[in-house]
Amino acid sequence: MSGGIARGRLAEERKAWRRNHPHGFVAKPETLPDGSVNLMTWHCTIPGKQGGWRPAITVKQILIGIQDLLDQPNPADPAQTDGYHLFIQNSVFNVTYKSAILAFMPPELYH
Repeated sequence: MSGGIARGRLAEERKAWRRNHPHGFVAKPETLPDGSVNLMTWHCTIPGKQGGWRPAITVKQILIGIQDLLDQPNPADPAQTDGYHLFIQNSVFNVTYKSAILAFMPPELYH
């Protein structure tokens, strides 16, 4: 049952991605020999500086890095202009942002 829900969600995400995605980023589902697509396996390209990626970087390190950025945003060095302006100027966004983080953060990680 959950596979159907996941596939439906991925199909919607794919439609949205095809309409609007960051320049240089590529995300395509696997194409099967019969021409159909496997939404559960994707081939992705993320642009970046040549040599900026090291195979020593693990998935765990990436996820912890994302969690750190969400937990302790750095407005002095914004990575995205729209998000920066929402974070700095919109107190409703800021409260919602913090609430969303706390809702998904395991209680043992609360500071």
